[in-house]
Amino acid sequence: MSTPTIDQFLSELARILRQKNGVQLQDYLILEPPLPPLYSTIVNELRQAFPGGNQDVLEAKCKAMLPEDEEGDEGGSWTAFISFLVQYFAFLRDVNVDHLVETHDMLKALLNQCILALSDASMGGVVLPTVISLSRTLARLAIGLDKRPDLIAHLTRRESVAGSEEAGERVTLVESSANVIREAFKKCLSERSGNAQGIDSNGKPEGKRIGIYLTANICLKLFFHCKKIRNAEQIFGNIYQQSPSLARFPAAQRVTFLYYLGRYLFANNHFYRAQLSLQAAYEQCHARCLKQRRLILIYLITSNIILGRFPSSQLLQRPESEGLASKFLPICRAIAKGDLATFRNMLDLDNDNGDWLLRRRILLQLRNRCETLVWRSLARRTFVLSGTHGDGIRAPTFDLEDLLSLRIFLEKRALSPNSSLTNGNTQTNGNTHTNSIFMFQNAATTTTNAGEEEVNGYVDPDLEGAIDPSGPDLPTMETTESAVSSLIEQGLLHGYISHKLLRFAIMGAKTKGALQAGFPSVWEVIKNKANDEVPGWVQEEKRGAIGGGLGRKVGPGVVVNLSGARPAGAAPG
Repeated sequence: MSTPTIDQFLSELARILRQKNGVQLQDYLILEPPLPPLYSTIVNELRQAFPGGNQDVLEAKCKAMLPEDEEGDEGGSWTAFISFLVQYFAFLRDVNVDHLVETHDMLKALLNQCILALSDASMGGVVLPTVISLSRTLARLAIGLDKRPDLIAHLTRRESVAGSEEAGERVTLVESSANVIREAFKKCLSERSGNAQGIDSNGKPEGKRIGIYLTANICLKLFFHCKKIRNAEQIFGNIYQQSPSLARFPAAQRVTFLYYLGRYLFANNHFYRAQLSLQAAYEQCHARCLKQRRLILIYLITSNIILGRFPSSQLLQRPESEGLASKFLPICRAIAKGDLATFRNMLDLDNDNGDWLLRRRILLQLRNRCETLVWRSLARRTFVLSGTHGDGIRAPTFDLEDLLSLRIFLEKRALSPNSSLTNGNTQTNGNTHTNSIFMFQNAATTTTNAGEEEVNGYVDPDLEGAIDPSGPDLPTMETTESAVSSLIEQGLLHGYISHKLLRFAIMGAKTKGALQAGFPSVWEVIKNKANDEVPGWVQEEKRGAIGGGLGRKVGPGVVVNLSGARPAGAAPG
């Protein structure tokens, strides 16, 4: 049976391949509906002339009409691309978009075959735009399916059974898609054509290196979506060792990569490095991209709050900051005042603000890291209210008993379920700290008509007759001294403790003043200790050779060739 439309299509592909026009090849190899009328004709011819199970005839036709790869194996045809093209035709012929899970599996297999074609030394770069296009399509489909648990419930059950049998971590549908796209990233990163730096005469990436950050960003998007952030570590490590400078790539790729790098560093508690990466992403993001700038800004503001820098009013008045002031400013005010009760209330899950922070995965970091800043502010407030400012001979001090009294007062206020704290337009109960369940011993009991006590809720048989706890553990002088010692060790307080007198003395007050000397800027303290180098962010070209590895940095995961090294103590040859 004649197939004039398929023959014409293959002739056009042959011309494109001879011209090595990757963009035009991508434009021809489309598969997302709605398809143009030409492709409907191709599908009809495929179903009539090459039904399922007749792949060999179709492969022979493709091989006969496409150009040979002169630098390929034995000068033969580009086998991997022929297989990809046959699979592409099979996808057009067999796909049913009403069955999204099967469509996802077919698309993943098609992309995997296209990545094999990407490996070709001379022609692989031609299919790079097609690989990027297929990767984006697969990512959208995987994320869309992940948001439809009813469609993938059978996959979840099957993977759970397999996971219980193999005792391994379950690979989700989104993660499996990211793993396929990661193979394309590796191919782009390991490109060896051109010069050692991977830069052409115009200072731009050349060859397959063009796709390094395009594929990496798609992988990172999928890993963050399925909450497998740990898998991103390999991507950042490989880029840091082998990629050209990030500044060589387009702004959109830079901003996206720096955003995910900042998110990764934030999740791993590297807040100073996270704010460096997020700050660069925010500055390079176009002013009209409000959605992207807002997303970056949420994590940038959070990182800076943890580092002791609060957002300015000018920043919170920008269009992308709409609504963020009500989320972050109450927390900042509570930290600045040393108000433990309000601080905990704002970060409570029963609070609307806490739920908003939790959904953006920043609640626990604020809770755990910023309470230290609350204690510092409380110590400063104690000094302002009751401390002695010195007389030029004796150092300024404040009594730890006063600090302990404030801590106990605020701790009781935070733990008491009956205390009401105002939060903007809403009013909620006090922070539901775990210890609050012990505040009132009789809170969980009711009295029946017969005068007998009846316990509400389930009581474990092993705990029947257990002695009721007397109450929460409130701060003591020992814990107060420990907290102040910790603040001194971190550099957030400058002075020393007199354990005999139970007082904190400020050092250096003669030159700077008591407040500035004793309570240095949190941001300045952290900044002076930090290193501005951000692992994963290539900010300059790597030069020089070490152990035969051209332009590689020395660090974790780097293999250094020592085959030509002399034994220790041997004289130079």
